[in-house]
Amino acid sequence: MLWFLICVAILLLGYYFYSKVVEKIFVINPKRATPAHTINDGVDYVPMSKKKIWLIQLLNIAGTGPIFGPILGALYGPVAMLWIVFGCVFAGAVHDYFSGMLSIRNGGANIPFMAGKYLGRPAKHVMNIFAILLLLLVGVVFVASPASLLTNITSSLMDSGSVGAAAVNDEAGVTKGNLLAIWTGVIFVYYIIATLVPIDKIIGRIYPLFGALLMFMTLGMLFGLFFEGIPFFHTITAKLGHEVEFADFFRNLHPKEGTPLWPLLFVTIACGAISGFHATQSPLMARCTENEREGRFIFYGAMIGEGVIALIWCMVGLSFYDDQASFMEALKGTPSKVVYDSAIGMLGLFGGILAVLGVVVLPITSGDTAFRAARLLIADYLKIDQRNIAKRLSIAIPLFAIGYWVSTVDFQVLWRYFGWANQTTAMVMLWTASAYLFRHQKFHWITTIPAIFMTMVCMSYIANAPIGFNLSYDVSLWVGIVTTVVAVIAFFTLLKPMTPEEQNND
Repeated sequence: MLWFLICVAILLLGYYFYSKVVEKIFVINPKRATPAHTINDGVDYVPMSKKKIWLIQLLNIAGTGPIFGPILGALYGPVAMLWIVFGCVFAGAVHDYFSGMLSIRNGGANIPFMAGKYLGRPAKHVMNIFAILLLLLVGVVFVASPASLLTNITSSLMDSGSVGAAAVNDEAGVTKGNLLAIWTGVIFVYYIIATLVPIDKIIGRIYPLFGALLMFMTLGMLFGLFFEGIPFFHTITAKLGHEVEFADFFRNLHPKEGTPLWPLLFVTIACGAISGFHATQSPLMARCTENEREGRFIFYGAMIGEGVIALIWCMVGLSFYDDQASFMEALKGTPSKVVYDSAIGMLGLFGGILAVLGVVVLPITSGDTAFRAARLLIADYLKIDQRNIAKRLSIAIPLFAIGYWVSTVDFQVLWRYFGWANQTTAMVMLWTASAYLFRHQKFHWITTIPAIFMTMVCMSYIANAPIGFNLSYDVSLWVGIVTTVVAVIAFFTLLKPMTPEEQNND
């Protein structure tokens, strides 16, 4: 447990110290009017308090990624915790800060606009496709995972007699498949409503309730980890076959042979360390931020909060099951089964259900804003004004129809495509932030180094993965290295620093 506390301490120190370094390099202007005031349209540009925005930002970005990803990442061993901590402080939170602050500086612009402005017009078109694809995948994935968790809860309540055991049998017509279909439909209906109405009417009002469930889940699972006696070091020792040593934290403990740490760990654990999905969400809150001085708390701070959630669930994956075999058996039911088993096992039926509901709100509060962000991206690209409900429907209806069709694809396949698209979007956003800093003649290495790292991760992964080019592992490593070198050369040769006059006008 000491290892967990050290990791949390590093995250908090990262916020209190490194975030100030990032803010100083960016150079905020508290006197500059933000889009929430200059554009205020009563729909998407609405001034809100920084505490409410922080909570909405956390709920928006923290879907099932910082839960399912760390649970799956726990298969690789304790090194997963190190990736969460250092990835979050030096890459993920920096990525989120710049995606939010650059949006504020550009009138609430989305990531394709910013990529086009700082990297060139071709980057804008590429990012439009990537961002919409990613948001669609997020929306669909974040329908399936909460629906699965809600089905487990409902089924358990029925089985226990709380809702009438007779109702959950084939004769009564309510099977687990029926429940899954019902919950999927309910969530889709909520997404449609939340996508269309002004942001302060539903999202701004019900998110505090969702936030309370999130806090209960986080504190409840912490209570379980601390007081239910989950033997972290004992479990790791049992898996290793000898007393745990510091070097063991860097060992790959994945039970399947030929499953390397690089680059799989860094794609498996995306949200919680670094996530391109956040770059699509930060502009939503950038349009509601009242002052630039609030950006560090809202964007960098929310990512640190997600990092803590990711650490909790990584600890659950590392310590709840006695051995890898039982952990792998549980994962056959997807990570949602691990969530349900661990919550009920540590907190009892009632407390466990509340904790699972806290998990459920995360994908739901990310899925609704994913579809909302997709609508705004398409509207910005096609220049369709969104103040009229009919024009919002003209985009939303086809978007949800496509989303429903995509939801019929196998979940495991969707998750793998989501992982790669997610990290690739993060890679482009980091290069965009680096281009902004480089052209403004500021210290760009705070984003360039993470951008280089993520380029190697994404290119190596898609070269090797069955969903990609399915090349051999060794060849895929060279593909990652070569493409990264080309990206670095292009960055320093094609981009030119701005003149002082150009900087003042930007």
